[in-house]
Amino acid sequence: MPLALAVLALVCLASLAFGARPIPFDTLVEALTAFDPANGDHAVVHSRIPRTVTGLLVGSALGVAGAAMQGVARNPLADPGILGVNAGAALAVVTGIYLFGVAELTGYIWFAFAGAALAAVVVYVIASVGREGATPIKLALAGAALTAGLSSLMNAILVSSQDTLDAFRFWQIGTVGGRGWEAVGPVLPFIAAGLLLTLFTGRILNNFALGDDVARGLGQQVALSRAITALGVVVLCGAATALAGPIAFVGLVVPHVVRAFTGPDYRWILPYCLLLAPVLLLGADIVGRLIALPGEIQAGIMTAVIGAPVFIWLIRRRKAAGL
Repeated sequence: MPLALAVLALVCLASLAFGARPIPFDTLVEALTAFDPANGDHAVVHSRIPRTVTGLLVGSALGVAGAAMQGVARNPLADPGILGVNAGAALAVVTGIYLFGVAELTGYIWFAFAGAALAAVVVYVIASVGREGATPIKLALAGAALTAGLSSLMNAILVSSQDTLDAFRFWQIGTVGGRGWEAVGPVLPFIAAGLLLTLFTGRILNNFALGDDVARGLGQQVALSRAITALGVVVLCGAATALAGPIAFVGLVVPHVVRAFTGPDYRWILPYCLLLAPVLLLGADIVGRLIALPGEIQAGIMTAVIGAPVFIWLIRRRKAAGL
């Protein structure tokens, strides 16, 4: 845990230092401890702070949500798409642009969050129909079906409006850049509440790993426990997607990496995902800033470029991904 904290701190400092205008370490320290508004390097450092904070918040939210989602769905390939979160958020943003003319990021946030939450609720309600309740298989099937339907509706709107497509594509790519405090502030309470709720579900997820029947035999109220955990996942995924757009592989890869040294105990998996997921997201953002100077490649693209090979290697090394 101290090593994970140290790595996270170093990556945060690197996020403040590297970019189109690199900042020496001594200047970085001066900017953080004795800020001079007249110093251009100091101003650059402070302009990167909201971006770094966004990466911290979004990475932590996606990492913890991904681990909890894999546990509650008992699906090693679970990510925000399995509950229709990304599709719901995307359709809501498209609707906001098309019908209400929303053009600012702060407007996207509320539409995306509402769409993500509504989609997840619909998936859970559909999966709960029947005697068994919301089983892992029914959750996955309901999420896949809803995602397909919502994506079709979204594409129907986009092909009929070029203006909507032009505005939407910059949010859809997934990025932590260009986010100021006015965007971070409204989402911060939701991410904080989601983290507090989800981090305390470790024992619940451990029981789920044994199967619903065993968990029920241990005295756990399966439906209520799954609903509480799903609520935390929805809040985290919805807030992170609203702030940074749909970013793939963070919530999928990091829990698998963490399990390699923590084992299957979610009481340890969740805290480590809280620390290491931002390392992946901020690291991808830093690499994206450096490999295409003076421009940059967005973090949503870089997480896929970095995360996909790592995930394939993990699966091949372990021969199977299982929970």
